[in-house]
Amino acid sequence: MPKDNRGNPNIKNYGFTTDRDEPLTEKLNIRLTKSMMAKLKSLENVPEFVRQCIQDGLDKLDQSDSGEA
Repeated sequence: MPKDNRGNPNIKNYGFTTDRDEPLTEKLNIRLTKSMMAKLKSLENVPEFVRQCIQDGLDKLDQSDSGEA
């Protein structure tokens, strides 16, 4: 029986790497208005813009939570 030679035996050498503190492993799906989506599509790096907006919002929540104590 012939040996199966399909695939890359060294795939781990070519895998995805990141220079981030924490890898991007989770997904989020949301619904937007057409006008919001049109503005987003005009941006160069939509995923990074959205991640930064979410992080900014979370940081503001943390600041307001710590200020109420």
